[in-house]
Amino acid sequence: MAEPAPHGGDGEEAAAAPQRKKRRVAGGERHVPPPRRLRSGVSFGAEHFAETSCYVEGGLRKVRPYYFDFRTYCKGRWVGRSLAHVLGAEFRARPLAAFRAAARAGRLLLNEEPVRDLDTVLKNNDLLRNTVHRHEPPVTAQPIQILVENDEVVVVDKPSSLPVHPCGRFRHNTVIFILGKEHNLKELHTIHRLDRMTSGVLMFAKTAEVSKRIDEQVRQRQLEKEYVCRVVGEFPENEVVCEEPILVVSYKVGVCRVDPKGKSCKTIFQRLSYNGETSVVRCLPYTGRTHQIRVHLQYLGYPIVNDPIYNMKAWGPERGKGGKIDKTDDELLEALVEEHRSKQSLDVLGISEEDWDPSADKVCGNLGDCRESIDPVNGNFCPAEDTKDPERGKTPVDFQSCDTNLGTLENNKETSSCEGLDGSVGEEDAEEKDPLCLECQITRRDPSPRELVMYLHALRYKGAGFEYCSKMPPWAMEDWRE
Repeated sequence: MAEPAPHGGDGEEAAAAPQRKKRRVAGGERHVPPPRRLRSGVSFGAEHFAETSCYVEGGLRKVRPYYFDFRTYCKGRWVGRSLAHVLGAEFRARPLAAFRAAARAGRLLLNEEPVRDLDTVLKNNDLLRNTVHRHEPPVTAQPIQILVENDEVVVVDKPSSLPVHPCGRFRHNTVIFILGKEHNLKELHTIHRLDRMTSGVLMFAKTAEVSKRIDEQVRQRQLEKEYVCRVVGEFPENEVVCEEPILVVSYKVGVCRVDPKGKSCKTIFQRLSYNGETSVVRCLPYTGRTHQIRVHLQYLGYPIVNDPIYNMKAWGPERGKGGKIDKTDDELLEALVEEHRSKQSLDVLGISEEDWDPSADKVCGNLGDCRESIDPVNGNFCPAEDTKDPERGKTPVDFQSCDTNLGTLENNKETSSCEGLDGSVGEEDAEEKDPLCLECQITRRDPSPRELVMYLHALRYKGAGFEYCSKMPPWAMEDWRE
């Protein structure tokens, strides 16, 4: 599992403890230091918030590109393999030449020492660090509304398109970072999560004790959850119950489907209104599977109107109704990505061209295996860019000639990537491009604010001793028209 650098001075600890003797190693053998202990209660603080700044443009909240260290300990499957082999096999977003250029620039470290030779054979407990120029997708500029704040909880109305916590390509454009950075609400405990494209009631606990108490209600299924959505067509007037099992197709893209091998789940639906074209539906999920409401509605033949995954042509003429797909999982994923690629809307899926690889989920094997690479402070997968780069041929980068620009760039890193904590509003400043950054070579179309809204909203959460509600969204009004 990846690990943040510990706070506090190593020098202070060394002064308090007797000096240890250096370990003797055989001639030519490479010494690997023991792994550092993870600190309990890891949280995000000022040092993380100061990595960059945000601004609002065209109804979008944007993050200025910044430098970031991805760190991970050597996985068991890497032991005995060369660094070049591991980088080439599992970090395919970049050609090996890019890693060689990063090593020459001092951005690729092994046990905090610059990598001199990519043929170095990896050992157990080796710590890898790679400094990258990081770009985050834009999200809606709609502010987070705080519904309740007391000694125990913080409850917010989350806008659509915002992830709850750092994941994938998102870090500063997340609820956790915005609450900490702009509302001074830090060290919050996540009680439950909402999909990135789902808006509505989101609860955080202020203490571990409160988190444990409410989490127990969640585990015992004592928490009542109510959602509203707008679906295609005329939904049945009578109550509809769906208990089809759900299977994850891809963790990376975030796609699920009904399958007998999936996990059991149950959702109750009740139509609230119908405007002649679309219906507003009340949803009561009794379980909390990934994309449960969206997948069940697709299966019933009433997908959410603007669902960027489950109401797409890639599922076939019936859009997945009744579980009819007529594609393998790989074919389905490829078709979904291609459909968004043709619309230049991959950011709506939370991925970029560099992220996409049909075999990406197979590299990790399963989510548990991927999770061992998550840094609790850096909040990301430490092989963050582990897929091949379809844009490589379109935007060639001469990594040999990049070195000439690195001196000036490294000197400007501290000032160019951090402009304060106020989330300033205004036009994007002219920013110096990083010669080693593939993303800097690509011009992308911004999504419209409308593309970042999905008609699914968490309306109410009720448990023992509490009930939190948000307002009905505008698109859920009976007389609403697209």
